[in-house]
Amino acid sequence: MKINKIKLEIAMSEKYLNFMKLSKVSGVSRTTLSYINNGKSCRPDVAGKIAKALEVAVEDLIDKEA
Repeated sequence: MKINKIKLEIAMSEKYLNFMKLSKVSGVSRTTLSYINNGKSCRPDVAGKIAKALEVAVEDLIDKEA
C-alpha cells in the first residue's frame, strides 16, 4: 500500500506534526515514516496507525493509482 507523499504532508501540516511527533503519536518508527515519505509501500496496519494518528481515513492518504 502506497501513501501519497503530498496527502501525508497536508494531513501532517493540519495537525502541526513533523515526522518525529507523528512517530510518537502513531507508534510508527521514524525510519518507516521516512521510507513511506520516499515512495516505499507499507503494510495496511502501518497505514492504519498513521491515518488514526492524523485523524483521517486511510483512503484519504493512499495513492489510488499505485
